[in-house]
Amino acid sequence: MKQGFPTALDNSLVSCHSCHLVSKAPAVHGKGEMICPRCGSVLHQRKPRSLSRTWALVIAAFIFYIPANVLPITKVTSLGHAQSDTIMSGVIYFLQTGMWPIALVIFIASIFVPLAKLFILTFLLISVQRKWQWRPKDRTRLYRITEAIGRWSMTDIFVVTILVALVKLGALATIDAGPGAIYFAAVVVTTIFAAMSFDPRLIWDSMETNHE
Repeated sequence: MKQGFPTALDNSLVSCHSCHLVSKAPAVHGKGEMICPRCGSVLHQRKPRSLSRTWALVIAAFIFYIPANVLPITKVTSLGHAQSDTIMSGVIYFLQTGMWPIALVIFIASIFVPLAKLFILTFLLISVQRKWQWRPKDRTRLYRITEAIGRWSMTDIFVVTILVALVKLGALATIDAGPGAIYFAAVVVTTIFAAMSFDPRLIWDSMETNHE
């Protein structure tokens, strides 16, 4: 018998991943799957294979992160002179020209946030696998923050896209996207999917087991 407050699992309540409807004794599909009565999605007590999927996506994002910062993200051709810039060289350029607010935005959105998100997800994965009891509420908040800010890393890609579309002045000046932009977009998208595949309820499962 568990002590303390009853949980959703104790009362056979399942939250839908799509519409977030909490169902009790939902309809059962022919294959034995639980179906949400509102949107028809398959219901699970926990996201299936959450840890393995998240680990795979996090490792892939770490791999993509290297060429995303080593390869040039833009190629500027002006009066016959071509110059390629990585994300960091762009930050340095804006710092040298006195435009530190732009440099700060690019550094935070394109370098700090993706890397911080990957390390946070790695920390959460390790904490769940080792069944840590340490500050589950703070770890859940950390996950929510990570989930919310991850998409803002696409700012750099949006800027590159706009520049490529607008700066087409023939022989005078052109801006083209470099291979680093593709890898950087892959980092952002992969980390977004990694955050989506992680189930924060796993953080609390060890707490419930501890009180059985």
